[in-house]
Amino acid sequence: MDGPQDLGGKESFGAIEVDSPAYREDWERRQWALSKLVAPPGLTIDWFRHALETMPPGVYLSVPYFQKWNANDMALAIDAGFYTMDECLSGHASEKGKPPDTLSVDDCEDLQRRMNRSFATVIEEPPEFQVGDTIRTDPRPRPGHTRLPAYARGATGRVIAHHGAHLYPEAGAKGDHIAHHLYTVEFCASDLWSDCEASDDKICLDLWEPYLASA
Repeated sequence: MDGPQDLGGKESFGAIEVDSPAYREDWERRQWALSKLVAPPGLTIDWFRHALETMPPGVYLSVPYFQKWNANDMALAIDAGFYTMDECLSGHASEKGKPPDTLSVDDCEDLQRRMNRSFATVIEEPPEFQVGDTIRTDPRPRPGHTRLPAYARGATGRVIAHHGAHLYPEAGAKGDHIAHHLYTVEFCASDLWSDCEASDDKICLDLWEPYLASA
């Protein structure tokens, strides 16, 4: 999860505005709707997030949330061949294209039914770990769409729940439907941050099996 989006344990970003409005300006409402309407075929949430997280750090941290979505939607559309970079910059198509097919209400309902409502699935491989096992997370920086935050790399924790197999984000970002067992792992805050030595706080992370090894 190396990148500007990995904010866990980072300082100097200020307090979270828990009562802030979902949309600060009207264009943000439209952007949210457009993202839902013009997604390329086969787009997964992991591919969307991975593309978003490849923005240059300075841009990612300085532009509004939905401006990131806007830039990401344009990049994904160019990648899918919807239009070219030159067409995007000019705001006009270079040639007249075929109008998109109109979806009926039934079509939309069928699309919604086929979308992932859960990422849980079943695999043949048994879980490598059981509740109560002590594990150690992978200490290495991982390329790709990893969901192991940097502050928890190389840390020792205890498995407190097994959730069965779930689709693996690193594979989903590449368009592959591969699943691994998913666990909730509990860590002592003092094992993650040196300035928490006197703390009894516990941190729980949901982590996939490839991130873990027996301690």
